[in-house]
Amino acid sequence: MALRDELLKSIWHAFTALDLDQSGKVSKSQLKVLSHNLCTVLKIPHDPVALEEHFKDDDEGPVSNQGYMPYLNRFILDKVTDNFDRQDFNKMCWTLCSRKNLDQSQILISNDDAFKIWCIFNFLSEERYPLVMVTEEIEYFLRKLTEAMGGSWVEERFEDYKLQLNSKQQSLSVWQLIGLVGSGHFSKGIDRQTLSMAITEVYQELILDVLKQGYMMKKGHKRKNWTERWFVLKPSSISYYVGEDMAEKKGDILLDGGCLVEPLQDKEGKKCLFLIKSSQKSFEISASDKKKKQEWIQAIQTCVSLLREGRPALHREARQKRRDLRLRHQAEQEELERRMKELQTANEAKQLELENMRKALEEAAANATEEEKRRLETQTELQNRYQRELEREKMVRQEMEEQMAQKSTELEQYLQRVQELEDMYNELEAALENERRARQDEETVRKLQARLLEEEAVKRAELEQIHLKQQHAISETQAEKQELERERLAKESALQAAMQQLEQLEQERQGALEKYQSVVKKLEDATNNTRTWKHKVAEHEGLLRLIQPGDKGQLKMTNWGPAAFSDLELNLREKKWQERKNQAAQAQ
Repeated sequence: MALRDELLKSIWHAFTALDLDQSGKVSKSQLKVLSHNLCTVLKIPHDPVALEEHFKDDDEGPVSNQGYMPYLNRFILDKVTDNFDRQDFNKMCWTLCSRKNLDQSQILISNDDAFKIWCIFNFLSEERYPLVMVTEEIEYFLRKLTEAMGGSWVEERFEDYKLQLNSKQQSLSVWQLIGLVGSGHFSKGIDRQTLSMAITEVYQELILDVLKQGYMMKKGHKRKNWTERWFVLKPSSISYYVGEDMAEKKGDILLDGGCLVEPLQDKEGKKCLFLIKSSQKSFEISASDKKKKQEWIQAIQTCVSLLREGRPALHREARQKRRDLRLRHQAEQEELERRMKELQTANEAKQLELENMRKALEEAAANATEEEKRRLETQTELQNRYQRELEREKMVRQEMEEQMAQKSTELEQYLQRVQELEDMYNELEAALENERRARQDEETVRKLQARLLEEEAVKRAELEQIHLKQQHAISETQAEKQELERERLAKESALQAAMQQLEQLEQERQGALEKYQSVVKKLEDATNNTRTWKHKVAEHEGLLRLIQPGDKGQLKMTNWGPAAFSDLELNLREKKWQERKNQAAQAQ
């Protein structure tokens, strides 16, 4: 906010307070007093004759605010520099306006706290007269006040208050704002001292630009001793005092874009150290704990960054952004209203055009009546034609339904035939499975018969060896006859035992032969059954071909039919049998 605009807000309150009958005018004598006080607090020379010269053409009657503004700008505001105490200026304007508008008995806060709220109002109010604070700035101020009191912001309570506010007006005057805070509506359960401290904290941040304050230890430049000081951080400086009442100021640390802030290692029994390097000198500071140290470093670095970029304090920049946003919304609203008016004008033109069209439609309605008669006649003819077409379509539908019924019957017969074929396929697979099992049984019996034949051949070979030995023993000398006779008897006994074993093997072979014949019988039955089913399947499905066991080549014929092995396999068996026979002969 420019200095002129800031001063004008406070002067407006003072001028309005002098307007006792609220006519917008103030007498010259009162304006003289006001002008003299303004020049005194703003530290500019006062020329009492200038006011008379400026209004020499007017009579002794009151002067309006608009009439006083040229004098105020030319003889006072144009001469203002930034060397005056703004708090004294605000106090003077506050004294003039608070006597008339503030009722101390109706609020719970002190006159000093009310003055601070008045200054905050001037800072956050809109730059139009009469001065008011919009709901967005009211919420911003109340939220910061609640945070300063250590409470939590209740959004629902403010929304209810905003609804009540919007039903009457969309803004508050300064005295309504003081009454709202002083009534304790948004500070229930908070004592007056806490509320006062919170108002002071918000006032220091927004009006005095106090970004951070607190006690820390500072190392001296001459004596090098550590002293506790009350530090106050502002956007362009850090001031330090003897105590928090700020009665005795000890010095300033001027900040600019070239300042540096960096942490230091603990030394000299001091912890949480950091260094501030300004353009003039360096300052070693010790915070009470690591958190305070980091907060101070962060706050000072933020100020240095803003100075380097030429930006104002964050709360002032945020206020300007909110105002710019409101102005943009207001411009958009005005543009929307303008468009609505254009649309309304266009709508009226459309309404006139529609009225003309209605008349034209009424004229066309009469013509349409005749046309409707002709259309009804045509429609009657079309309905008759449609009825005939409908009857013809009905007959066609009946024929199609009969054809569909016939097709459905044929489909059911076809599905039934397919089901019968599937059943026959299943029975055929069962017969093939039985045939496969019978062939497996035949193969097992054939292997058993071959093993018995091999064992019989071995026994016969043994008997032949025994017989040869017996003949050889008979041709021995007579002296050995008795011994040989005994051996012969023993061998005969062994021969009898062998004969018994041979007979037993013969019986087993006979049983195996019977089993083989039984298996062959089953195989023939299965084969006949397979042929029967094959014949049935061939009758129903001409393309069906049974899957039969593959041909192993030319099979050997035996007394009982085809052998279970080929000529090649028989030759291999004969070679093995001959080898075993030779080995038995060599062993004897």
